[in-house]
Amino acid sequence: MAMTKADIVEEVFKKLGFSKSQASEIVETVFETMKETLERGEKLKISGFGNFVPRDKKTRIGRNPKTGEAIEISARRVVTFKASPVLKARMNA
Repeated sequence: MAMTKADIVEEVFKKLGFSKSQASEIVETVFETMKETLERGEKLKISGFGNFVPRDKKTRIGRNPKTGEAIEISARRVVTFKASPVLKARMNA
């Protein structure tokens, strides 16, 4: 089972006492700020949680696993996540 954005809004609503519309706006604002930061190519560090780092991948040659045919995988930007030691410790407690 996965936690969705709606689940996060529900938790903010329950724990902080905002209305559901205010909780939704807060969550949307946080995620929008995160997206804008990563779009600009900046690293996003959330203390006690982890780091999101945008990375450029170069064009490379891959293989179709079914046919073995060589194909070109285009250049693209990806986001990597590295959990903080605090998060790792909580997950493995």
